[in-house]
Amino acid sequence: MALTVPLAALLGAGTAFGLLLIVLGLAGRDDGPGDLDTASWLSRFTSARGPIDRRRVALCLVVGVLVGVVTRWPVAAMLSAAGAWVLPQIIGPDRDHARRVDRIEAIATWAESLRDNLSGAAGLEQAITASAIESPEPIRDEVTRLATRLQRSWRLRDALRAFAAELADPTADLVVAGLVMAARGSAGQLGDVLGELAASARAKVASRQRIAAGRKRNRTSARVIVATTLAMAGLLTLLNKGFLAPFDSASGQLVLLLGVGGCFAVAFGWLARLMRDRDTSRILAGVATPAESEAVPT
Repeated sequence: MALTVPLAALLGAGTAFGLLLIVLGLAGRDDGPGDLDTASWLSRFTSARGPIDRRRVALCLVVGVLVGVVTRWPVAAMLSAAGAWVLPQIIGPDRDHARRVDRIEAIATWAESLRDNLSGAAGLEQAITASAIESPEPIRDEVTRLATRLQRSWRLRDALRAFAAELADPTADLVVAGLVMAARGSAGQLGDVLGELAASARAKVASRQRIAAGRKRNRTSARVIVATTLAMAGLLTLLNKGFLAPFDSASGQLVLLLGVGGCFAVAFGWLARLMRDRDTSRILAGVATPAESEAVPT
């Protein structure tokens, strides 16, 4: 199967662009916290990592086109574009871990601030409103919306449940559960409870840091494997094209897709699973539905 350079580049770019469009289509729209229960699993996956970066999409397409021009293999162009999208999350810096740790630390700081405000506030709602003024940066938007809802005459329990749905964090669920119980008249030693929850959150941060240190070895090994494979493929392409000639045929492209691409997909999928955070399940998952939020007076 002899392909010209323009045809190979066109096929590779078209295949890569089509796959990215499928991913964007499956992700769907994220209309806000009220749609957490109806959003697709892929939408939640992508929203947890922030919005789609158009520059990153363009970079993947450029990589696919360049590989297609050099190798004249549509499958290689497709795999390289997919690799340019996936590999930074697996072998790059673990930004998702850092984001979660920062959020847990912020929840602990907010719980301590709320505990301190309780002594000088007229009630729990006033303490929450006061805590929004200097809330930690990772959860500032969520705390500000919580205070705004309370100022708009939302019921405290409903505002707290919407707050928990926005944060979608097990540690935040524990804090919100204590506040909900206090809102029902079971305040008791709420200040002491908030202090204990803050201490537990900081212990959780320390544990995550120890786990992250062990995962760095896995990421280093993955970087070595990827760099070695890419260097070998590049040298063979430049110095010994005859060795790769079997991949020019249709059957060779199929082997490249199912054999090489499949093996790397399984390996990196397994590696991503090993490095995935296995947090405890949320205790307040699904408590704030769109219908419940709409029913709250404003």
